[in-house]
Amino acid sequence: MAARPLRRTPKQLDQEPLVFEAAAGKGGRLLQARRRGAGSASRPLPSVLTADFTDEQGEVVTIDEQVAAEPRVRERARRIAAQLAVPRPRATSRARRGQGILASLPYRGAADDIDLDATIEVLAERPVPEDDDIIVRDRLRTTRTVVLAVDVSGSAKGERIQTAAATVGALAGELERDRLGVIAFWSDAVVLLRPGDPVRPRELLDDLLRIPARGLTNVAFPLRLAAEQLAGAPEREVRAILLSDCVHNAGEDPRPAAAALPRLDVLLDTTGESDIQLGRELAAAGHGTLHTVHDYRGVAPAITEIFRTN
Repeated sequence: MAARPLRRTPKQLDQEPLVFEAAAGKGGRLLQARRRGAGSASRPLPSVLTADFTDEQGEVVTIDEQVAAEPRVRERARRIAAQLAVPRPRATSRARRGQGILASLPYRGAADDIDLDATIEVLAERPVPEDDDIIVRDRLRTTRTVVLAVDVSGSAKGERIQTAAATVGALAGELERDRLGVIAFWSDAVVLLRPGDPVRPRELLDDLLRIPARGLTNVAFPLRLAAEQLAGAPEREVRAILLSDCVHNAGEDPRPAAAALPRLDVLLDTTGESDIQLGRELAAAGHGTLHTVHDYRGVAPAITEIFRTN
């Protein structure tokens, strides 16, 4: 069955989008570009992106303007983080013992801190116990792999990019024990963090604020990159979260890219122009949920609900 035509006709791109990678440079971090499948280019993220046209009304937001908002964004991130209640992933047979949070577990020949109450309950039902009927207190590490795709296109200027940066900062602090990836996108994309790399919330927030908010919105591209990062993840819980207004106006139809993900949840900002219908279709294709927010106060409840839904 053919997919419903997109509400707006996106601009078709003449060449494959660029992927920028965060790297250390003189005086700070810089973003180096490479075209997919063609090796690495030596040029950094340009201060002015390639000009293009859209039917949206907009304005250029300079890096200085976004950095000037940094104290306000950090306070916003703190408030979001204070309200987050993201549950830990459920333990599975793949969970690693010996590190992480304390839990009551069957004895496996290592831990020696017996959970007497739990053990007595088991022995009351089994007069001839086996070794694993002894319950001990041991540390159990359960992780998940999460990739955040964050819209930094021209339509994400001002309050939107500040809320997006605050959301990433707050979530990075909450998920620093997990395998977290972060992709910022417009018509191209920046890989700010790959799953398995050390999570530094302050650095991620700084990087996002230093990307100029301009350019068209290619939602399909970061979803394809997210699928690559999630492929082969060992954890039971693997998902991508799209933070965007879903005003897709460049590149291919993003719905097939959403369907290729193990799970996609959409956090849709409705403070300005937005495409709720496309957001709903992306979430449905990705076996996830759509949550709309009008300002940063709605972020924490929406994110909490996303992680409570399996």
